[in-house]
Amino acid sequence: MKPFPRAEISSRALKNNLVRLREIAPESKVMAVVKANGYGHGLLNVANCLNDADGFGLARLEEALALREGGVKSKLLLLEGFFRQADLTTLVEHDIDTVIHNEVQLEMLESASLSKPVTVWLKIDSGMHRLGFTPEQFESVYSRLKACPQVAKPINLMSHFACADEPDNDSTKIQMNLFNELIKGLPGDRSLANSAGTLYWPASQADWIRPGIALYGVSPVTGDLGGNHGLMPAMDLVSELIAVRDHKAGEPVGYGSYWCAKEDTKLGVVAIGYGDGYPRNAPEGTPVWINGRLVPIVGRVSMDMLTVDLGLNASDRIGDDAILWGKALPVEEVAEHIGTIAYELVTKLTPRVAVCLG
Repeated sequence: MKPFPRAEISSRALKNNLVRLREIAPESKVMAVVKANGYGHGLLNVANCLNDADGFGLARLEEALALREGGVKSKLLLLEGFFRQADLTTLVEHDIDTVIHNEVQLEMLESASLSKPVTVWLKIDSGMHRLGFTPEQFESVYSRLKACPQVAKPINLMSHFACADEPDNDSTKIQMNLFNELIKGLPGDRSLANSAGTLYWPASQADWIRPGIALYGVSPVTGDLGGNHGLMPAMDLVSELIAVRDHKAGEPVGYGSYWCAKEDTKLGVVAIGYGDGYPRNAPEGTPVWINGRLVPIVGRVSMDMLTVDLGLNASDRIGDDAILWGKALPVEEVAEHIGTIAYELVTKLTPRVAVCLG
């Protein structure tokens, strides 16, 4: 008996998406970004499915160690870098690369005593203004890293785009030009492109691309779909109808009597809510796929349930599947209805949702 709610993860889709991204960026290695529990798809699930990737990008050291403990031998990169001096010993022990983006990290490297050098990726703030050394700091920081015996040579170089998901925004070109001018003639691998950079800014692909959301079959651009790029949705979020009820015109449903029926209908109650990570603020009309058609959410999403209008002549039954997003209903479309981004929907699922790899 299948659990519900559940996130059904397609290994075929994940593998397809890696192949497709290699086709889009044929000259680049792929740093598959699997932070946030593999964007909600299961960290080890994704890493094992994508064992042909050239490396994996993580946000935190704990994520990288979970991959090593799970038997993953590939290159690992900490995208936020290390936070404590003691972390450096762990990086060496487990052969983990690190981004360096601030003066405190640089000082910890210079004062460390390690059994072998650490592979670092120097992050340049080319316009995101979140992490990274400014262009004015770059020459000095690069020189210090080059002189540091705890740093493996050559030094790798990277930056991150602020607006690559806006294909008409010229700031991405400005960031690329600034980065390329600063690092001109220097050795080491280079990385700029996230998912949006990979898909929409081919000049940014460089030695490594760092796709995240695209690996899971989702477009990073509002109004676009992953399928438009040959990508396949890797997650179907599925639950079940636990009630089907006759409902009279004028009757409300749910907390606050937020919605009232304009005509006689049937309502279905789906076993998923904000306790599972489905957004409480999903408005009336947000679609759910049941028995081959879209039906709208009505009333407020509660902790464990949401309600849909099945229609007066509906023949749906208790136990029928309800798909909140997936192949039949792209998560990008659901996100637009709710007023958020697909990244948030797939990564905020709680442990109550069973993750099933197929």
